[in-house]
Parts: sequence; structure tokens; C-alpha cells
Amino acid sequence: MSLQDHLPPLSRQFVSHFGEMGSRWGINRTVGQIYALIFISARPLNADEIAEALEFSRSNVSMGLKELQSWRLVRLRHQPGDRREYFEAPSDVWEIFRVLAEERRRREVEPTQSMLRMALLEEPTNDADRHAQERMREMHELIDRLMTWFDDVQKLAPETAMQLMGMGATVTRVLELKDRMTGKAPANRKN
Repeated sequence: MSLQDHLPPLSRQFVSHFGEMGSRWGINRTVGQIYALIFISARPLNADEIAEALEFSRSNVSMGLKELQSWRLVRLRHQPGDRREYFEAPSDVWEIFRVLAEERRRREVEPTQSMLRMALLEEPTNDADRHAQERMREMHELIDRLMTWFDDVQKLAPETAMQLMGMGATVTRVLELKDRMTGKAPANRKN
């Protein structure tokens, strides 16, 4: 039996797409497909079911599940009377986004912020280092501002965050109106 035989067409398309996108998001194809299958499943799945549906080896599924657990994107569940481990994705997509963003921040942004803080404490010894340090300061300030904004958004109720995201163009127009009313030239914006 092939993937074609195990999943309906719409599910197969979603699982295949997530596998392809996985490499662009920094995870391998197998992990992307495992996550997609768990995400769309109406019930928790065990490793054998995942391996059969995706035609992966049991060891590949186990390694993929461990990676997904380390990212906190799947939860372990037990079924009464069954010793096998079952896995499910959080049902709230906002929660999935929040967890993924927190993990990426912890793994990627925080080490960069730490490196930049250390570099800013150094005493530059020449013009090239002074220039490089100033560029690093700009990057640190931007990342710091983004992380402060991210922390504020994380505190919002999901409904409020969704409303905020839906206001994108409206917020831009309000800021432009404020600039016109105060006589302040608008900040350089890309059109």
C-alpha cells in the first residue's frame, strides 16, 4: 500500500505540502509530514499508525516524534488499556503558533541577542570595528524592540491578537494621519 492508499486526497496533499515546506522551515521532510498527519488527525495516533500511513520506518517515526516533542508541537497521550504512546497536536492553532514562535525565539533569537550584547560591550580598536559595532547596535535594538512587541502580543487573548492582526492597514493609516496632523514627516516606508 502507498501513501495514496492510506490517506484521502485532501489529507495526502496537506501532508505532502508540509513535507516539502519542512526543509524551508528548518526541519526535515519526514518530521514535516509526521506533524501534518498528527495535526489533521481526528484522534491521537501511535507511532505504528503513523509509520503505516506515511510508509516510514518505525525508527524514522520515533526520531521525528522526539523532535516534535522537543519543539512542544505534539503531546503524548495514553489510551486506557493500551500500553502504546499516542500523539496529538494542540487543537488551538494560535497555541501552536505561540509555541513555535517561543521555540524559535529560544533556539535562534536569544543566542543572537546574547552574542550582540557581548559584542556591544567590547571596546572597538579601529574604525572598521566601530562601524561594525554600530551596525550590531542597530540590529540589537531592532531585535530587542521586536521581542518586546512579541512579548506584548503573547500576553493578548487569542481573539484580541487576531483582531490586532486584522487591523494592519488600518493602523498604518492611523499613523499616517497622526504624522499629517502633527506635521511630522512620515518615517521612511517602502511602498
